[in-house]
Amino acid sequence: MKILITAGPTREPIDDVRFISNRSSGQMGFALARAAAEAGHDVTLLLGPVLMPPSVEDCAQVVRFSTTADLEALLAEHFPAHDVLIKAAAVADYRPRQLIKGKTPRGAGLKIELEPTPDLVAGCAATKRDDQTIIAFALEEPAVMEARAVEKMQRKKVDAILANPLATMDAADIEPILFYANGDRDAPGRMPKTRLAGWLIDQIQAVRSQPRADA
Repeated sequence: MKILITAGPTREPIDDVRFISNRSSGQMGFALARAAAEAGHDVTLLLGPVLMPPSVEDCAQVVRFSTTADLEALLAEHFPAHDVLIKAAAVADYRPRQLIKGKTPRGAGLKIELEPTPDLVAGCAATKRDDQTIIAFALEEPAVMEARAVEKMQRKKVDAILANPLATMDAADIEPILFYANGDRDAPGRMPKTRLAGWLIDQIQAVRSQPRADA
């Protein structure tokens, strides 16, 4: 298979110096790229502005992005040529409506008007062919994680979504639930993120090996 993975944060500029971003490290995306390559797949990694381990370039074609607009353009370019999209990047939900030129002086006071960023996952799902598969991610509070993940999967019209609680953001381990569009679910229990990557690639392979209902 040809697998396209997105990883890392976006940076949405406020002025020529400052930006809005998030705490995504890209570690999940790195693990997924390695696991997919080890399983014999052709991997392209769209990577945000984070430090990348040298080993990643040995297992994937790496293409860098900075802003949500950058990533949107790269998805439009690369997704049509891939069988699977794993959307692990943490795209900013909002960006400044206007870029301030130069550097705003400290103490001058700053008011920023924000606008929503495009829903990149839903955009890819709207153009997806029947022979393509999209896996999204959902990071949520534990009490509402399952309901919000399922709602997000249905709203964005993706094939599956991996839900995990907020506490996993800085942790080495993760306790996810994988929800499928057909109503099935898999809960593998707590495991290291590196092991989860291999498990998720296995699930994707299994799903894609099943005959389609219209075949």
